Amino acid sequence: MINLSPPKFFTNLFPNLIWSIPNKENKVYLTFDDGPTEVITHWVLDQLKKYDAKATFFCLGKKVEMHPEIFERIMAEGHAVGNHTYSHLKGWETHTGQYVQDVDFAADFIPGKLFRPPYGRIKPSQFRVLRKRYKVIMWDLLSMDYSRNISRRRCANIVVNNLHSGAIIVFHDSKKAEKNLRYALPRALEAIKAKGYKFGVIE
Repeated sequence: MINLSPPKFFTNLFPNLIWSIPNKENKVYLTFDDGPTEVITHWVLDQLKKYDAKATFFCLGKKVEMHPEIFERIMAEGHAVGNHTYSHLKGWETHTGQYVQDVDFAADFIPGKLFRPPYGRIKPSQFRVLRKRYKVIMWDLLSMDYSRNISRRRCANIVVNNLHSGAIIVFHDSKKAEKNLRYALPRALEAIKAKGYKFGVIE
């Protein structure tokens, strides 16, 4: 059985990270990591437009540098954007100074103060520095779309069966996740609408 929630010890260690966004408007927060990616991000944006949905895209600086036109489309269509480092570093395996430098380099391409650590892995020393300049956003509903061990149907069900007000939901607009994403995202969007939830963006 897959444990969808972040480990309790980790949420206790980082109580100032944002794991969900409780609200009275019945909003859920779709997020996409690791883009922008040719073809895939355009497809995601088309799906969101079809359902009149807004989302938050945590982008890699190196990909924004490669595909500025896709990044411009994300912002032009009213979605929020966040920093996901420049080169997708693993925080637990990276010296704090190098990690912070990579995040700040990505900020040259990605405006705003939202940040999500790749893999959800960040050292306390990294967080202490970054929290002074960024709002660090985690999640409480991970689609597992990137996993080779998760079927397309299982990926969709993870999201559809665990929706709740305030949920921060993670998908990936990446080649690795494409197969599961193309099956799961339309079904998740349909379920969000059918269950009466609204689409929120992280400000």
